[in-house]
Amino acid sequence: MSREDALPPPAATPAPRDGWAVALGALALLNAANAVWMLAAPEHWYHELPANVPAAGPFNAHFVRDIGCAFLVVAAAYGWAALRPAHRVPLVSLAALFLVAHAALHVIDSARGYLPAGHWHDDLALVYLPAVLSLVITAALWRRRDARA
Repeated sequence: MSREDALPPPAATPAPRDGWAVALGALALLNAANAVWMLAAPEHWYHELPANVPAAGPFNAHFVRDIGCAFLVVAAAYGWAALRPAHRVPLVSLAALFLVAHAALHVIDSARGYLPAGHWHDDLALVYLPAVLSLVITAALWRRRDARA
């Protein structure tokens, strides 16, 4: 037996980690959690979400569930994008479309006085940040795709 035969075989090179898959998967889980909460317990979501939702108007279970469906679609788009790199740009772009439109509606409603002054602060983390993040991710994926073309 030669010395090489006595040595253990070299470890297989691990597959490179796909950072985009991890990030998009995390975004899918966060949006899915919000969607499930909205769909399963709309009144609890309305009163307990730390974004002062009651300032936007009276509780309407149907409306909360409608928006929950939209967040479920965002979660599905992010999840699919995490698993299918070839489809990331259009999927993330569609998620961004809803998130940016949702944020724009909040800006417009704040500017028109439909939301109390200072409500933008309540929306910062849960409305505006996801919209901006979705645009940054979309732009990065578009640039990456264009660089490979």
